[in-house]
Amino acid sequence: MNLPNFLTLIRMALVPVFLVFFYLGQGGAQVYAILSFAVFIIAAGTDMLDGYIARRRNQITNFGKLMDPLADKVLTTSAFIVFVDMHIIPAWMVVVILAREFAITGLRSVAASEGVVIAAGLSGKLKTIFQMVAIGLILLGSAIGNDPFTHGIWVVVSAAGMVCLWIAVALTVYSGIEYLWNGRKLLNMK
Repeated sequence: MNLPNFLTLIRMALVPVFLVFFYLGQGGAQVYAILSFAVFIIAAGTDMLDGYIARRRNQITNFGKLMDPLADKVLTTSAFIVFVDMHIIPAWMVVVILAREFAITGLRSVAASEGVVIAAGLSGKLKTIFQMVAIGLILLGSAIGNDPFTHGIWVVVSAAGMVCLWIAVALTVYSGIEYLWNGRKLLNMK
């Protein structure tokens, strides 16, 4: 077990902690909303850190190739699902995001069966960044709270979160099309 893989496992382990704090924070306990935001930021930070360390130390493993993107997807989709549950974001956005994830996972499975590795492209990385920023801003808005003293800040942060989410959805669609187009030969689509 190397450090990058350990960080990936930490990210996976933080997901239920983040979710519990988020739900407790929605009950009006501001401290839990703040903790939910903090745990998410730590988990998202491990995503940047594990990849950097793995490349720098040449510690790229098959475990990391599998678990790092899976940990990202578990973290982001968990957040999106609870946001839908709490009526913070529309469900159709999450359906688009999940459909893309399933399609590209399927494509990667077909590619792997042919001995081909499909690495993450720039559009896929940008998609993940915007998803995480959107989630972070939505959580920050929840942590700030919408009361008379913080209303202005809450409006700006919440609006920025939704703008980032719209960008993330657009990048999700674009990157999904890009991956499928580039992998069409693997799918016998000529």
